Amino acid sequence: MNLTSQQRAFLRGEAQTINPVVMVGKEGLTDAVAKALDEAVKAHELVKVRFQAHKDEVKSIAIELAEKSNSTLVATTGFTAVYFRQAEKVEDRAYIR
Repeated sequence: MNLTSQQRAFLRGEAQTINPVVMVGKEGLTDAVAKALDEAVKAHELVKVRFQAHKDEVKSIAIELAEKSNSTLVATTGFTAVYFRQAEKVEDRAYIR
């Protein structure tokens, strides 16, 4: 999904109030991390991912993780990445309708 700059700014603002639900640890990008993110964005639409290791590769891992989880990378800030996937049903959408 292509987001406009206004939508990205809105989602970044909304992400400030949520806690990370997926962690990237010393194993790096694994299938389990990609699956966890896929399930999280399916349930919540907007998800924060915290990088506890591989901190020098945050941007590249974040991009690859977005591709594997079929979500949109909204932003990376420090060691945190924000992902978004719009709910399929209109009535389930919490952020962008």
